[in-house]
Amino acid sequence: MKSERQLLRISGRVQGVGYRRSLQREAVARHIDGWVRNLPDGRVEALVCGSAFALASLLDWAWQGPPGARVDAIDISPGPTCPTDGFQILPS
Repeated sequence: MKSERQLLRISGRVQGVGYRRSLQREAVARHIDGWVRNLPDGRVEALVCGSAFALASLLDWAWQGPPGARVDAIDISPGPTCPTDGFQILPS
């Protein structure tokens, strides 16, 4: 059941290291819907929607990210309504 939703803003060295593509792959593997995009200030923003267990697992992964990434902080807030058509990479 896709009952939880969170808006993540991930800070650190997260652009130019494949973070968005890796996050998409990890979200799809956990049956999480939503999207991810780069922000102009160098952060990555992601809307993630799924079970509490799946979101907790994705958040654990998000703190490490792909090789080459360095995550300094993840700000989490309640997310808006989620898409129900998978997980997309949005234009920056």
